[in-house]
Amino acid sequence: MTRIYAVASGKGGVGKSTFTAGISKALSALGKKVLAIDCDIGLRSLDLLLGCDEQVVFDWGDCILSRCAPERAVITGDIDFIAAPRKYDDAFSGSALRDTLGEIFSKYDYVFIDAPAGVGEGFEIAVSAADKLIAVTTADSICVRSCAAACIEAERLGVAERKLVINMFEVRPAVRRKLLNLDECIDETCTPLLGVVPIDRVLAYASVTGIYPDEFSPSVQAFQRIAKRLTGEKVELICE
Repeated sequence: MTRIYAVASGKGGVGKSTFTAGISKALSALGKKVLAIDCDIGLRSLDLLLGCDEQVVFDWGDCILSRCAPERAVITGDIDFIAAPRKYDDAFSGSALRDTLGEIFSKYDYVFIDAPAGVGEGFEIAVSAADKLIAVTTADSICVRSCAAACIEAERLGVAERKLVINMFEVRPAVRRKLLNLDECIDETCTPLLGVVPIDRVLAYASVTGIYPDEFSPSVQAFQRIAKRLTGEKVELICE
């Protein structure tokens, strides 16, 4: 059965798209068939993170508007990918996305819909097309508050099952009270913790350099642990 996740944050700059790319790669490495969808209309970036930007011809908007068959919008690889439209159309909605791509979705173990920042139209499309939510935040008060608002909005849209990922986490500032600790992030968002991804400069530069961190990178190891948890395996929580 396909598991369809919206990946959302509330506020931009928390590494949501980077997380989407990382968790997709980790699940693919476990032998899972994964589809990643960019839902950031007009500001898409997931194609760059997945290294397939030059292959984009069609997007899911073209599918909804009957400009191409859904299969033609899928860029195949270790992780299959569908790009976001360049501009919004009144025909776009979560139900339209799911109805149009439903047969495509059924071919995958996991589908990740990368929502844009904020809780506007793109967010609503992504969340309404999903069954579950992964809320991504960093451990500062502003981003955690925005993430909490996104979780509330997702529940209003009918997605009650959600998990929290704390991204770009640093232990020392949290201990010194310069950042929130894990419990404070969980309490503020009222969302169970799925995993913690430590800050990783190599990962931050990946979209520019085209060099993805190796398997010994702290962020890649964190993605691997989170991927195993998504498959139902019990994995110890580690905060580097």
